[in-house]
Amino acid sequence: MIVLVPVYRPGDRLPPLVTDLRAALPGARVLVVDDGSGPAAAGVLGAARDRGAEVLRRRVNRGKGVVLRTGFRYAAAKHPGHDVVCVDADGQHRVEDVVRVAERMRATGATTLGVRRFDGEVPARSRLGNAATRVAFRLATGRDVRDTQTGLRAYPAGLLDWLVTIPGDRFEYEMDVLLRAVGAGLPIEQVDIATRYHAGNAGSHFSALADSVRIYRPLVGFAAARLAGRAHPGRVPDAGVTTSRPAAATRTP
Repeated sequence: MIVLVPVYRPGDRLPPLVTDLRAALPGARVLVVDDGSGPAAAGVLGAARDRGAEVLRRRVNRGKGVVLRTGFRYAAAKHPGHDVVCVDADGQHRVEDVVRVAERMRATGATTLGVRRFDGEVPARSRLGNAATRVAFRLATGRDVRDTQTGLRAYPAGLLDWLVTIPGDRFEYEMDVLLRAVGAGLPIEQVDIATRYHAGNAGSHFSALADSVRIYRPLVGFAAARLAGRAHPGRVPDAGVTTSRPAAATRTP
C-alpha cells in the first residue's frame, strides 16, 4: 500500500506523521509529494525522508489536483499493484482513522472516503461549506456523499490509471473524481472519522472564494449534462475502470 501525502509549505507535523503512518501500516510506503514549496521546506521534507518517506518535489506550485495525479502516476509506475490512501499533512486525520479507511477499501474493493462528522469545535466556514456542498452534490447526482472535500481517501490499485486522466489542477480535482465515479457507476464507501482542526484550520491552503468557485463548476456541469440527458464523461465505457479485486497471491503490501 502507498500512503500519499500531498504537501505545500509543510509544517513540523509532517515528520512525526510519517513515523506514525509507517508504524500503524507496516509494509506501507509513505510517498510525500511537494507542490513547489521552495527552499524553505527543505528541512521538513528532509526530516520526512529521514523517517522513511519517499519524497517527490515539484519545482512550481500548481495545486492539489496536480500533486495527486503526480503521486498516482508515480505509484502506478514505480509500485504497480499497490492501493493508495491519500492523507492530508496538517494533522487533521488521526492515524487510526487512516487505518480504518484503508481496511474498508481493502475489504470492499471500492473508493473509500473518511467522512468528517463536523461536530464539536469546527470552524463555521467548514461546517457551512460542507453542508451546502453535500446538498448540491445530492441534487446534482442523486447520491449522498457526506463529505465531498475530505482529503482522506483510499483508492484500489485498479483505479490509478483512471485517476490520472481526470482533470482539475486544484481542489476541484477531488470533486471531479467523485462526479466521474458516480457517472461511471462506481461504488463509494464512507467511513466516519473524527474531526480535528488545529488553530482554527489555519494551516489550510483552501481559498474560500476562489476554490469554492472551482469546486462548484464541475458540479454545475454534471447537473446540466444530467438535465440535458447527456452522458457525463465518467460514463465512458472504455475508461479502463474496474472494481474487481486482484487475487490474493498477486497483492502487494
